[in-house]
Amino acid sequence: MSGQDALGLIGTVVDQKYRVDSVIGEGGFSIVYRAEHIIWKQPVALKCFNALANVPPQMRQELLNGFIQEGKLMTALSSRTAAIVQARDVGSLTSPRTGAQVPFMVLEWLEGRPLDRILYEERERGFPARSIFDVMALLEPVTSALEVVHQQNIAHRDIKPANLFVIGDPRGAGAFVKILDFGIAKVMAEHAQLATSLAQTGKEITAFTPNYGAPEQFSRSHGATGPWTDVFSLGLIMVEMLRGGIPALQGDDYIQLAVASRDTSVRPTPRAFGVEVSDDVERVFRKVLAVAPHDRYKTAGQFWADLHGAVFPGSPLWSPMTTGGMTAGGYSTGGTRPPSVDTTGPVSRAQPSAPTTPLFAPASASAAPPTQSKGKWVLVTLGTIAVVGGAAAAVLLLSKNSSKAPSASNSSVVPVASESLEPTASVASAPPTCGPGMVEIPGGKFFMGSDDTSFPRWMPAHKVTLSPYCIGINEVTAGEYKACVDKGDCKRAATVPDYPKSDKITPAQHDKNREIFSELCNIGENNTVKPGREKHPMNCVSWALADLYCQANGGRLPTEAEWEFAARGSDGRKFPWGDDPGSDSKHMNACGKECLAWEQARPVEPKSEAMHEEDDGFPGTAPVGSFPKGVTRFGLNDMVGNVWEWTNDYFAIYQSEEQVDPMGAPAGDKKAIRGGGFNGGYASWVNPAFRYHQLATASAHGIGFRCAKSLKPSK
Repeated sequence: MSGQDALGLIGTVVDQKYRVDSVIGEGGFSIVYRAEHIIWKQPVALKCFNALANVPPQMRQELLNGFIQEGKLMTALSSRTAAIVQARDVGSLTSPRTGAQVPFMVLEWLEGRPLDRILYEERERGFPARSIFDVMALLEPVTSALEVVHQQNIAHRDIKPANLFVIGDPRGAGAFVKILDFGIAKVMAEHAQLATSLAQTGKEITAFTPNYGAPEQFSRSHGATGPWTDVFSLGLIMVEMLRGGIPALQGDDYIQLAVASRDTSVRPTPRAFGVEVSDDVERVFRKVLAVAPHDRYKTAGQFWADLHGAVFPGSPLWSPMTTGGMTAGGYSTGGTRPPSVDTTGPVSRAQPSAPTTPLFAPASASAAPPTQSKGKWVLVTLGTIAVVGGAAAAVLLLSKNSSKAPSASNSSVVPVASESLEPTASVASAPPTCGPGMVEIPGGKFFMGSDDTSFPRWMPAHKVTLSPYCIGINEVTAGEYKACVDKGDCKRAATVPDYPKSDKITPAQHDKNREIFSELCNIGENNTVKPGREKHPMNCVSWALADLYCQANGGRLPTEAEWEFAARGSDGRKFPWGDDPGSDSKHMNACGKECLAWEQARPVEPKSEAMHEEDDGFPGTAPVGSFPKGVTRFGLNDMVGNVWEWTNDYFAIYQSEEQVDPMGAPAGDKKAIRGGGFNGGYASWVNPAFRYHQLATASAHGIGFRCAKSLKPSK
């Protein structure tokens, strides 16, 4: 999708950082451009809110200030979970064409499709309806992210399939979903004078989508909106998915949808549409979709905790989290489905195996939502892109192959006037955050290591408890490292790798190998990144250089325990993405045909072993995030494959006793490395429990790193 460059930004550089390339979406309320960060050479989405042109001059500064404050809050929230589209920057610019001051946001660039398009296309192609297991596996990151904001008494208020962006195969184990449009548009959409100004131009604003509207959004007689409103919308989406993409609210116009949402005699639960679920699951959905807000779950976490107990009877009870939020995750598809779960019936079919215990705990009970609004509230809520003139505002992030098929769920939406939607509480101060490029790991208990006798160095499995912390979503890239050197905060990396000689080769062959493998170092002479490798992981760095980079950026290297927990979570999975090995060439960058062919063309000795017989396309490192099927439940990329990763710990043999926040051996000459690399030829390397060691002074082409940061629980 493309549109007119109404602001005249194409070809310009915004804020001295973002070169604007093209328009990718346009509506009456905002324009979205594809831009590139001129230093990092990475694409971003530049979202410009052009509605200020319709606002009287005396109102513009007030709205602009509100936009900036909401942008800061959105940035703080998106840094706490990978399942909210990441906000990179916020500011204002002057349009070269109109001279108007325009607020903008810079958002991460995503490749994938929105859920509404996926459901439409699957229905058109006759795909079977998803089971309750499939639905929970796909939407668990969404629920986790909503709980992050719900614990801050903040609501989205327009949760719908179009605002859920799916990365990867939507029916595969590696799919990951992000929430779009925790938007700044509500700053404007809820401003009465702005609504009046737009109405004079023939445009109206709706702050929610009627197909997924809760009763209180159609009529304030039902009470105030809040997190429980998002719970209602999430329930409708789940029922739609269980029905094979048929919306749960039935109606051809706004009035019919309002009646369906508020009809106490008929609730849109699974059994109402013939989807066979257990009594306990139906009970949960009746509570989710209750007409009165005070009869519903107060947060998404409470809903998910109860649903998990209903779908998987006898699963362990969860204790409340110690932090104010959670990170997004995902279910493993390994294991056996509990036989007591009723999954038979004409719609619920072709079930996968059951997921394991989820990432998060139920939230503690909160006070019932208010039934009336009193006085004037200061806006702190995050909202949605408003619908202007009957059409959705510009799509934020587009897939490579956009379909122009209409959304089945939105085809009958009629624009309505905006209500004044107030928050349930003000946010006094921002909670501790991880910062851009990191995700919060909530901490918890798990069994570190393995009792498998095939590899002694990971034995024995022992219980570890971790405090909350942050970790990089990606391995540190060559482009990022170069920038640190350019600023004078980091030291130059080696251009020829250095590591201990193997007993199997002569000193001459060792030196020859090092010269050959220097081709795989991603930074060359004069601190220049080799062409096309800006997004490849930084390699050929010693432990000290990796540690210096992390410290220069406010962090540190992760401990072994932190690394392993981030890769596997608490459920003991065999791979970061679950128990099914899947297709190695699709899940990670390891040694296949491409690796053997590269070495065969060069006098490298000894030759590597191949892990699989496929070609993953990368004889050396790959751009970070190139294997979305391998994403972990916390939303992390490349936790196995690509490069080994330095950890903070000296290597030592495990002890069997329980530990809290272990730090490894107190001293030594070898540091623990994790995750395997692009030259990995053994299946055990990609088990999250696998560990090895290297001299701290080594600078190998197969070793890189990612950073971590301690995070104190919020009080």
